[in-house]
Amino acid sequence: MSSEEAGKGTGPLAGIAGKHLTFALSDEEYGVSVLKVREIIKMMEVTLVPRMPPHVKGVINLRGKVIPVIDLRVKFGFPPQEYTERTCIIVIEVTTQQGVKVMMGTIVDSVSEVINITADEIEETPDFGERVDTDSIKGIAKVKGTVKILLDLDRVLGGDAIRVAA
Repeated sequence: MSSEEAGKGTGPLAGIAGKHLTFALSDEEYGVSVLKVREIIKMMEVTLVPRMPPHVKGVINLRGKVIPVIDLRVKFGFPPQEYTERTCIIVIEVTTQQGVKVMMGTIVDSVSEVINITADEIEETPDFGERVDTDSIKGIAKVKGTVKILLDLDRVLGGDAIRVAA
């Protein structure tokens, strides 16, 4: 795709462009489309659910609705860290492979900002080799001299939504 196509938003990355909520995990910045975000809440008590993988922290009661909570730091293989006053839960609407929409909470180290990312600021996910699964990464954004990894949370969390529901 030429830079002219990217700037006009006609290439394959044009669908990724738009407003993104950015957040930190470890020392890295990630972004997710604001259209997936339902709300951001401060860290709260999570009720443990037996026999879940380590990254599935349990469930919360959010205004009468039970929502599963995933710790993205653990899901991505980062070392565990104590929660701080900046740790929060981003409530996301995830679409499973079966097309079912499910609300899920994702624990992140901190929320950064909402930014508008244009198509010409996004590059395709690099090829890390055949053994590295990059399907959950929509693209890499270069914004104001920093790199932000744009996530496809349907792919990251879709399987967990099915697991917790079962």
